[in-house]
Amino acid sequence: MSAQPTTDATGATTTVLPPSVSVRGVRASYGRIEVLHGVDLEVPAGSVFALLGPNGAGKSTLLKVMSGRMRPTTGEVLVGDVAIGKTPPEKLARQGVCAVPEGRGIFPNLTVRENLRIWTYRGGITLKVVEERTYESFPVLKDRRRQMAGTLSGGEQQMLAISRALVTEPRVLYLDELSMGLAPLIVAELYELVGKLARQGMTIILVEQFVTTALAVADHAAIMVHGGIEQQGTPADMADAALSIYLS
Repeated sequence: MSAQPTTDATGATTTVLPPSVSVRGVRASYGRIEVLHGVDLEVPAGSVFALLGPNGAGKSTLLKVMSGRMRPTTGEVLVGDVAIGKTPPEKLARQGVCAVPEGRGIFPNLTVRENLRIWTYRGGITLKVVEERTYESFPVLKDRRRQMAGTLSGGEQQMLAISRALVTEPRVLYLDELSMGLAPLIVAELYELVGKLARQGMTIILVEQFVTTALAVADHAAIMVHGGIEQQGTPADMADAALSIYLS
């Protein structure tokens, strides 16, 4: 998709970027139990989009569908012009789609350096470059490079998982429960990096259990309830609405 020029009320012409990710009528099920009920969503290019809602609302399932890790029963997800459900995972990676799932998705029985080597298998990048980019953002991982990833602290494991986004420089990054089980200082450090990636033009869609943390970094937000989008808008619009839903 290309950017489209528009004219405002004053006659000035501006360029509006098309949605980076479009979700159209998505339904998804686990067996016979439907958990997403016709979700429609558009994520603007180059933005941080927060998916909020109580446990069981369908946030992580929607993120799985949006990142190609789960096929919808009906509907479609597009990243630009690429249909997610019809594209193999390896091709999605080359199209610039990267996901850091809940649970981090690292290889616990490999060393940090061996995990970083795996990031090179998509092609077009060397281990030296992977290590340079990773250690620049996370110096502690350089000290741990010979350590088994499964023995790292929770924060260090999350850093290792996020290193995929640093080295592949994706167009779209999905983050599921980035702060889960981590100390506030580590969470603040990780979200500082999220903000940096967004300023570089990356589109970031995140599921986060802490509303204040998510809204502090987000440009847009949506609240999910019972498998559907209840409300969406700016962080300022969503703050009170999210609090009332979480407390209800």
